[in-house]
Amino acid sequence: MGNLEIESNVLEQMSMREHEQILFCTDKATGLKAMIAIHNTVLGPALGGTRMWTYENEAQALKDVMRLSRGMTYKAAISGLNLGGGKAVIIGDSRTLKNEALMRRFGKFVDSLGGKYITAEDVGMSPIDMEYIHDETDHVVGIPESLGGGGDPSPVTAYGVYMGMKASAKYAYGSDSLSGKRVVVQGAGHVGQYLIDYLVEEGASVGVSDIFEDKLKEVTSKHSKVDVVDANSIYSQDMDIYAPCALGATVNDDTLKELKCKIIAGAANNQLQQEEKHGQMVREMGIVYAPDFLINAGGLINCYSELEGYNRERAMKKTEVIYDTTLNTMKYADDNNIPNYMAANQLAEKRIEAIGNLNKVL
Repeated sequence: MGNLEIESNVLEQMSMREHEQILFCTDKATGLKAMIAIHNTVLGPALGGTRMWTYENEAQALKDVMRLSRGMTYKAAISGLNLGGGKAVIIGDSRTLKNEALMRRFGKFVDSLGGKYITAEDVGMSPIDMEYIHDETDHVVGIPESLGGGGDPSPVTAYGVYMGMKASAKYAYGSDSLSGKRVVVQGAGHVGQYLIDYLVEEGASVGVSDIFEDKLKEVTSKHSKVDVVDANSIYSQDMDIYAPCALGATVNDDTLKELKCKIIAGAANNQLQQEEKHGQMVREMGIVYAPDFLINAGGLINCYSELEGYNRERAMKKTEVIYDTTLNTMKYADDNNIPNYMAANQLAEKRIEAIGNLNKVL
């Protein structure tokens, strides 16, 4: 899709996905090229992280930011948070193009939205980037504890995924113990590494895959029993649980031909390449799918806690509720004979509708 095509149908895409607003950001001096998508603000201001990635083209970046921002709406709703859904993407290689000026220029764009969008850390970003953004706007969370924030939300995100994984095991096996279970974690970034810590501590057999060798070395130097799985053969591994913790769309036509797991539970966003099609396929195959936006909500919960006056213990306690929400969602799916992703969507939509109607009454 060329740039003219993007311009001609972007409003159509927004209408189809029910987005409220998209801000396109450019700055010649810093080389900034970014998009901020606000999906829904019925429950509150749109909160969602900023991702920096080497997208092949602008159309791919637009598609990603729209999918991610929609996912944040559902994530906040099903987690019981008074937040809407938003997301931002910066186009470029985070390892070579990131600098203070670029981050601060992006912060000015965030500030221009007047609090309708609150940003945070995502793929390709770090706590220091949040500090730079914070120099230009108060509408940012995930800032260092020294500035009154919660710091890196990755440990809380990982804890939520761990809770969702244990709930999935309870549903699939009748016990939530992961001891002895074979778990393959795809992606050894911040969240993946913290998740591996929990799994190793519980006695799971853990394999890890990543495209960056330095990340793999970090894991294996810390956990000698964790083995490296070749990225090209990860889907055909004999495993009980597949934990996608990198980019999305890894559950698709090709991978479902290879997957032998009983459970899919990971931190990556938008794991189902096509929600309706692959969500149904997963259910028919007897694979227990833990909806990604439900179990990876710990980071959002942590960031939301900053808005209330940060307390890590309170954030962890609220994240622990993901266990019960996951089980309730799976029961709802069974009661209505629908895939788990659809059950999570419907439960989120019910809350948005209920609060939206309440606001209309007022």
